[in-house]
Amino acid sequence: MHVFITGATGFIGGSIAQHLQQHGHTVSGLARTDDKARQLRALGIEPVIGTLDDHDVLADAARRADAVINAADSDHRGAIEALIDGLRGSNKPLLHTSGSSLIGDDVGGDRLSDRIFDEDTPFIVEDGKQARYAIDKLVLNAAEQGVRGVVICNTMIYGRGAGLHADSVQIPPLVEQARKSGVVRVVGKGVNRWSNVHIEDVVELYRLALESAPAGAFYFVENGEASFAEIGAAIAHRLGLGPVQSWTVEEATREWGQGHARYSFGSNSRVRGVHARRDLGWSPRRASVTDWIEHDMPLA
Repeated sequence: MHVFITGATGFIGGSIAQHLQQHGHTVSGLARTDDKARQLRALGIEPVIGTLDDHDVLADAARRADAVINAADSDHRGAIEALIDGLRGSNKPLLHTSGSSLIGDDVGGDRLSDRIFDEDTPFIVEDGKQARYAIDKLVLNAAEQGVRGVVICNTMIYGRGAGLHADSVQIPPLVEQARKSGVVRVVGKGVNRWSNVHIEDVVELYRLALESAPAGAFYFVENGEASFAEIGAAIAHRLGLGPVQSWTVEEATREWGQGHARYSFGSNSRVRGVHARRDLGWSPRRASVTDWIEHDMPLA
């Protein structure tokens, strides 16, 4: 199968590309620059020069592929519209990458939510995430246009990427800040909890969904959860630093930006991935983000 991947130069997309190649698929990937195109080509990935704003480039690449995975910007509606245009009437799969901050709250790290969502739980979506939710629904309803749309909703991903970009988007910024300042900091008390999953388990789910997920399927991707206080303590232990300290949302915003401070680090995002296990036979192997941090997280 020939799979076109947006985000092939990134953490998730690059890891998916490597995994699919190992299972006999051929991959093409979106590249913004000639340099990125050369790097993709060196990995055996056919580069497609363009950006998420290039409607015709995306639609044409989708039309020529047997399947499409959007692993780039979860909030770029124009890119999804272009990919659906390219696939319209083909019944080919379109896997769209969303994120579980979709159901994240805004508690500044100071409150543990008792709300745990699975795929059948009515979602509670904050105003700041309504646009993302609308894109997810656009993909889920793409069957009406002859596209096998599937949404993969990732939680906090940990582990090292297999492509051009090795770092995920949540734990590495915490580590970088700690290395710069000598102190691990979390938003508020850090009692807020996020579900999480190892990148190796993530890419296996994408492969299974690509091959057999039905149109309109939505999958949470998780295998355990941890509070940011626990994650921070594991980072401190790994780096040989002192006790974890607290930041307000305003202080964290100056380091990571408001979106990350409020949602990536300050919210609860607790989910259970029931459907992937039940319907696709997905069986994740790595269950402890804190164990990975303390024993396997690279120090260099």
